Amino acid sequence: MIDVIVAGGGPTGLMLAAELRLHGVHVVVLERDAEPPPFVRALGLHARSIEVMAQRGLLERFLSRGRQHPVGGFFAGISKAAPDRLDTAHPYVLGIPQTTTDRLLAERATELGTEIRRGRELVGLSQDGHGVTAELADGTELRSRYLVGCDGGRSTVRKLIGVAFPGEPTKVETLLGEMAVTAPPETLTAVVAEVRKTQKRFGIAPFGEGVFRVVVPAEGVTEDRSVPPTLEEVKRQLRVFAGTDFGVHSPRWLSRFGDATRLAERYRSGPVLLAGDAAHIHPPVGGQGLNLGIQDAFNLGWKLAGAVHGWAPEGLLDSYGTERRPVAADVLDNTRAQMELMSPEPGPRAVRRLLAELMDFEEVNRHLTEKIIGTGIRYDFGEGHELLGRRLRDVRLKRRRLYELMHAGRGLLLDQTGGLSVAGWSDRVDHVVDVSEELDAPAVLLRPDGHVAWVGADQQDLLGHLPEWFGAATG
Repeated sequence: MIDVIVAGGGPTGLMLAAELRLHGVHVVVLERDAEPPPFVRALGLHARSIEVMAQRGLLERFLSRGRQHPVGGFFAGISKAAPDRLDTAHPYVLGIPQTTTDRLLAERATELGTEIRRGRELVGLSQDGHGVTAELADGTELRSRYLVGCDGGRSTVRKLIGVAFPGEPTKVETLLGEMAVTAPPETLTAVVAEVRKTQKRFGIAPFGEGVFRVVVPAEGVTEDRSVPPTLEEVKRQLRVFAGTDFGVHSPRWLSRFGDATRLAERYRSGPVLLAGDAAHIHPPVGGQGLNLGIQDAFNLGWKLAGAVHGWAPEGLLDSYGTERRPVAADVLDNTRAQMELMSPEPGPRAVRRLLAELMDFEEVNRHLTEKIIGTGIRYDFGEGHELLGRRLRDVRLKRRRLYELMHAGRGLLLDQTGGLSVAGWSDRVDHVVDVSEELDAPAVLLRPDGHVAWVGADQQDLLGHLPEWFGAATG
């Protein structure tokens, strides 16, 4: 029997598979498409996802294939400089095409021993007291203890387990593609700048190799949004908004996306769980979708591994949904707000101008920026120290940096007192005695995802919290 089947080989599924393999879980990824998609939807990683890669020792791979950009101008495209002293050692955006991100995550998962089966479509599943039976389109059946649907907004897994997906349908649609442009650069720059004064869903930008990425509002909402637009449709809409089609030709690919906003009613049904777009969809403003899915996987991986290996305390696996669903709900709300602020109508434009004024206040700018880049998340662990429930940034220790200690995906007790112990949990939690001028706490217990589970100096208090996240002591 397979330990975990991951349905969907996109960034969420691949990240989850890699996290599970860190803990020795037998995982198989089923991907419907025989080849990775050639088109680029997401364009980069925000600070929290960059931290995730650093925590697993992957960041150099990504940095070598991406480009660092300053933080700012994320919220509804309102151009503001980054707030001072962001709580991260990585205060930048990493521009990197999703195709590259997918490839790097697939390489990582494969290196760790993941079996990725492409061209395998899941069409049915059933649950019993011992696990899940997955039925594939070719008639094959696979058995697993758990199954995670990472199969996108039209998730087959979500539909098969009967989880409702309430929200709002698409009201406005946008065309997207990569193609050649014959208009002179100076004409292109001038016209795009003029159009974007009122139409924030419009843009044409160079994408390398003589190709431009074109974004333009659609005429309406198509009945079947899975059907890609035609080049003539793109040209027609460019003429509507810009008065010219810029001589676009030779598209590499064309697609359309809407502003539908939906959130799964629950993230778990017995041994079947949902992650990424299978659990939540929203407009792509702010570039949060791919990042949200990667961070779902980062939260779920170690918890699901604990359930597979039998040490997970009661409620740990359910905490995945308890923690991540409110995060998704917040992203849905901020993208709803951003779509309103990007409307060309006079009312939303007036609100946009007012918000732009408010963002000149440092705390307003910081609050909105942290929503987008994911560093402001705090899980509800109850009352306590201000760090409790937050992820700890990559602080510099006397002998190394914090994230260098987290590559294995284990828990970590960072002990500045030297007087504590994790005896009984040393198979799941590393104990490091070191000091940092950046950490105002005697000791912190970090979960494998880097969130602070305990702060203090008392051994007995620590012993009361270790079982909550890492199960019963052994030995």
